[in-house]
Amino acid sequence: MVKLNKIYTRTGDDGTTGLVDGSRVAKNAARMEAIGAVDEANSAIGLAVAMASAEHAATLTRIQNDLFDLGADLATPGEDFTPGEMTLRIVPGQAEWLEGAIDSLNDHLEPLRSFILPGGSEAAARVHVARAAARRAERAMVTLAQGAPVTPAALAYVNRLSDYLFVLARAIYAAGAGDVLWVPGANR
Repeated sequence: MVKLNKIYTRTGDDGTTGLVDGSRVAKNAARMEAIGAVDEANSAIGLAVAMASAEHAATLTRIQNDLFDLGADLATPGEDFTPGEMTLRIVPGQAEWLEGAIDSLNDHLEPLRSFILPGGSEAAARVHVARAAARRAERAMVTLAQGAPVTPAALAYVNRLSDYLFVLARAIYAAGAGDVLWVPGANR
């Protein structure tokens, strides 16, 4: 269990931050950009939870917990992606769980006829904001992976997350029947 007695440590005043293995990196390093983007996605999901039904809120809260695991995974450099008692790693089952959640929501939706505009209702719009933040986190993680090892299951998880959030937004807004469709070239 994490125990924080003091919020400030002054160790980051030089523009660096500590990783799980004790090493220090610049706060603007690719690893920290990825961790920060995951944190932003988690915060956006928290905003969506505030307007979600109890069922959706429970699922989103579970995802928020997974995103803390993802942050810990990203903060643990190295090529050993094996989870352990003291090493949090995203595992394939977490992405598979998201796939099941996507399929469950999608079973009740009309097939897409066009791209949709993000919005429809405040609750759906909040989920779309979270989806966009999850895509940004994915891009930051891919950038990190180009220069350092990243847990493959973590990349799969964040990719499935944005898919889940897309389908959830459709489900929230009139079960997909109320999608606000993109009309290509409508305002020429």
